[in-house]
Amino acid sequence: MLYQLLFSAVLRRTDAESIHRMSFAALRGLAAVPGAPAAMRAVLGPREPGLAVQAFGRELPGPLGLAAGFDKNAEGVTGLTALGFGHVEVGTVTAHPQPGNPAPRLFRLPADSAIVNRMGFNNHGSVVAADHLRALRARRGGGRPVVGANIGRTKAAHESEAVADYVESARRLAPFADYLVVNVSSPNTPGLRDLQAVERLRPLLREVKAALDGDGHGTLPLLVKIAPDLADDDVDAVADLAVDLGLDGVIATNTTISRADLRSSDEEVAAAGAGGLSGAPLRRRSLEVLRRLRARAGEGLLLIAVGGISTPEDAWERIRAGATLVQGYTGLVYGGPLWPRRMHRGLARLVRSAGYTSVAEAVGADAGTDAAPLPG
Repeated sequence: MLYQLLFSAVLRRTDAESIHRMSFAALRGLAAVPGAPAAMRAVLGPREPGLAVQAFGRELPGPLGLAAGFDKNAEGVTGLTALGFGHVEVGTVTAHPQPGNPAPRLFRLPADSAIVNRMGFNNHGSVVAADHLRALRARRGGGRPVVGANIGRTKAAHESEAVADYVESARRLAPFADYLVVNVSSPNTPGLRDLQAVERLRPLLREVKAALDGDGHGTLPLLVKIAPDLADDDVDAVADLAVDLGLDGVIATNTTISRADLRSSDEEVAAAGAGGLSGAPLRRRSLEVLRRLRARAGEGLLLIAVGGISTPEDAWERIRAGATLVQGYTGLVYGGPLWPRRMHRGLARLVRSAGYTSVAEAVGADAGTDAAPLPG
């Protein structure tokens, strides 16, 4: 394909963050052309009726969404939705603006279809993101996109201020989001993953939930995003906590700090350095975490699968393991702007070949069964 040729000849040899900024700016510019988003959605959006799913009190045209990290400041939701994503998760947003870690901080490992990032929650802060989402909601014409807001801790916030920092972002973004995600699983903010321990996660989620209730947003779906590096017992504990607190869902999973079984050379891996690894190498563990969450929590929690989803078969596997929605990021980087359309078209084919009338019927079809071993 043309995009793959362009990627091999040019994009992979250019600074990854610079390419992201240029391509994202081009998409936003295209989306600003009158009539362009509607025309793009008509061509690229999921059209097969069997792909529609119910989530967050809304009907989404398809299960594939864009994971957090791509649109940190909620600037490009219109263009991203026009590419065919059924939902877009913006962020990670922090209460206060921060530049993130020093560049270079984004690296590709093409041999593994993977990315290493140590961005460090670079964003303009929750006030700016809320303003962008407010403006998005005020626009007329076209269907209202489904937008999630992913919130994290400001790096400068002291450990004792972490809960208040999350609450501040939650209150600002809640009026304009379709769901809210508490991100405690990025490896690029020192100490953040410590918040995944249940004794620290419980008061954090409880206070965010109480703030939403107190501000009249008690019905806003609240989810937590966890890391693939959690031990199995800790995954179980998070599932139990989510059920106990009445959370709406869990996102599994964020990036990994593991570098096991990579095809890339030791020199390439060393050059990329520290940070979270995303892409195909996450597939196995992210699926294991998803299955464990489904087995532990049953059908009461909405599960969103992310990590190593690059083909329709990957997405189908997660759906049958219990995910109502799936998300991608690295798949878009390597697959190009037509990737969402190819994913949804492939999913529709898999739905039909499995004898289902809709993708929603297949959610959890393999839960509680001994699924076939994963290749590779």
